[in-house]
Amino acid sequence: MINDKPGTTMTVRDLPPVSQLTEQQQRGWHCVRCRAPLSPGSDIDLGEKRVTPAEGAAYSWFPRACADTTACRARETETPS
Repeated sequence: MINDKPGTTMTVRDLPPVSQLTEQQQRGWHCVRCRAPLSPGSDIDLGEKRVTPAEGAAYSWFPRACADTTACRARETETPS
């Protein structure tokens, strides 16, 4: 469990492969799970991650997720129109 903000608890789940994420998700601007835009206080910092691609240099990425995990899960299951 992660609990880095008062009143928020999130079950740790595997992160999606970085290759499947948008630049906004990799930089922590959008939720790594539901793609919703994030703002200070509406997010949980999942920590700096390092990736070493098959070709090219290793780099860091900075996943963040929605603090409201119930709403995040609901957005994850929505069918895009």
